[in-house]
Order: sequence, then C-alpha cells, then structure tokens
Amino acid sequence: MNNFWNERYRSKEYIYGTNPNHFLVEQLKDIPAGRVLFPCDGEGRNSVFAAKIGWKTEAFDLSVEGMKKAHQLASHNNVTISYRLADVLTAEYPPDRFNVIALMYAHFSPETRISLHNKVVTWLKPGGVVVVEAFNPLQINNTSGGPKDASMLYSEEMLNNDFSNLQTQISRTETIVLDEGEYHQGKADVVRYVGIKTNNVA
Repeated sequence: MNNFWNERYRSKEYIYGTNPNHFLVEQLKDIPAGRVLFPCDGEGRNSVFAAKIGWKTEAFDLSVEGMKKAHQLASHNNVTISYRLADVLTAEYPPDRFNVIALMYAHFSPETRISLHNKVVTWLKPGGVVVVEAFNPLQINNTSGGPKDASMLYSEEMLNNDFSNLQTQISRTETIVLDEGEYHQGKADVVRYVGIKTNNVA
C-alpha cells in the first residue's frame, strides 16, 4: 500500500483537491478550536484547513509523497501542521490527547479498521469528538472513488459497533455528489458518523 499511495500522490496536482471535506467543515464550525488529529491525511487538505481556522493540527500517513504535498500546502497557506510518517497499526499517541479526531475516507480491512478505531477512542479526550465520512457498501456500484473490496466499505451498524462506547450524535447514510479532485468526482454513497467520548469512557 505504501508504493500504491506514493505513486498516486507523486503527481504535481493535488489529486483529491486542496479544499476540505464539506462534512468536516460543517462539524468543526460548531466546536471550539483545540487539538485535532487526521489519520491517513494524504495530501493534507483537511489538516491544513483545520490549522487555518485555529486548530493545533496533527496528522499521519504512510506516504512520504503525501506528506511532502501536505507540507507544501501548509506553507502555501502560511500555517504549520505536525505531520508524521506512520501506518495505522504502528501509529501511537498519548491517551486523552485530542479534542477531535477526523477519519475522512480512511478505509481498511475489518481487523485493521477495528484496531484503529479502538486506538482513536483511547487518543480522544473526554468530551472529544470523532468525525467520520466514508464510503458505504452501495459505493461499489459508483465510479466516484473508494475501494472495490466490499469488506473495506463501512455501514452505520459497523461504525456504531466500533464506537459503541461513544455517545452517538450523527449516524446516517447519504447519497451525495463529490467534487474533491480527480479521484472523488460524482455521485457517491457515504456513511457519516459523529460521536462524543463521555467522561466515563476509559
């Protein structure tokens, strides 16, 4: 996967665009700026946006080419992001560190997904928020992006189970129109999830 993403991100163009995800923008506008983490951040469009509106922004990805473009985008926008090379199985952060963790189209096999989502809950501060947008199983019939392996597509039930010890705020499936660079274009079937870590979650 490292080689796949390095090859994809090697082009001069930002293949998923430089504008942030719409659902992320909608959620962050109502949360006081704090510390946010973007796992699998790719070319940095979401982390750079968060930094521009005052968040202390951290991110990781396994692609060195993605990291280079994220830093270029941050420099172009006169902001600083903390971005490290890591994959989801080896990435580690202190418990209770982040006010928000945003998983935007971070698709994995079931075992890897569950491992990452468990770590996300640990990394989140009490009162912190998880924001997810991902492709749901109906996306397999669309041409607007995402895995073609059905086991890597996410449902409401899946996310509700993964984050069962969070207080669910949003859990819904939607059909939207994506306009996020070359690889996210057109009709898309997505799942959107927002959950809050309550004070009694260890």
